[in-house]
Amino acid sequence: MDIFQLFIVQPIFNLLVAIYSIIPGGDFGVALIIFTILVRFAMWPLLKKQLHQTKAMQKMQPELAKIKRETKGNRQLESMRMMELYKKYDINPFSSIGLLFIQLPIFIALYQVIQIFTLHRDKIDAYTYVFLKGLGPVHELIVHPNSFNNISLGVIDLSKQAFSSGIANVNWILLILAIVSAITQYIMAKQTAPKQKSKKRLRDIMNEAADGKQADQADMNAAMMGSMTKFLPIMMFFIMIALPGAIVLYYTISNIVAVVQQRSILKSDVEEMIEIADEAEDITQNKKATAKARAKQAEEATVIRIKAKDNSPRKDKKRRKS
Repeated sequence: MDIFQLFIVQPIFNLLVAIYSIIPGGDFGVALIIFTILVRFAMWPLLKKQLHQTKAMQKMQPELAKIKRETKGNRQLESMRMMELYKKYDINPFSSIGLLFIQLPIFIALYQVIQIFTLHRDKIDAYTYVFLKGLGPVHELIVHPNSFNNISLGVIDLSKQAFSSGIANVNWILLILAIVSAITQYIMAKQTAPKQKSKKRLRDIMNEAADGKQADQADMNAAMMGSMTKFLPIMMFFIMIALPGAIVLYYTISNIVAVVQQRSILKSDVEEMIEIADEAEDITQNKKATAKARAKQAEEATVIRIKAKDNSPRKDKKRRKS
């Protein structure tokens, strides 16, 4: 085995095998669903950090636009000021790549694991860790590799593609999963997409640029983001219908969990901002109450002092008469 096989493929293979061994009936698709959920929750801290960074980047857009206007095309000065701004807001512009670096190897490794179970079952013994070989379902799989069931939940063929037998014979379950994966991909993008003030399309901006009008960078970024939000799900749909059912199942479940995670994180951020606002309001009210109390105390003290001054002459007159 090479390094990728040893440190990425084999651990994923054995984690799936371990989950598979404890599932009644030995449904590999269910094992794959549980594996996907575990992976998504393991990435929760990275996802939370990425969403915070994304929101912070959106809030910074007016300041970034101001820097571009003030630097007037001086790329070096613009880059320096942008890096200072990132540092000020504690933003790493490359943080979004972190999740990709984790998910991409898993995606590739999972594809190879599916190949082992469907096309190269003679390698199951070589990839299985020694301490797992004693488990009943795993031992049975090693001794009788052809006992592996490609069908999950009675309907999903993990080894086939949506159009594996041509357009005439469509696997409707896998086609529906591919559609769901595309829809959830779109929802994920919309959850983190900035609110566009400009309704200009990328085509409109390019036409204006051709007419000699300088394009606004904020409008350009918003238009490109909008185009990617629409294009990426379509591209993922065509990729999904060309991959084995196990990969489609993994990607679809991963997207569904990601949508729920992102909604939860974004909702908690809003609630956190409300709590901060409430705390700030309470502090303001407390300050006002304290200020009123102090003013009242000062007023009472002034009245007492005035009374004291008024009483002192009367006492002097009484003493003189006596």
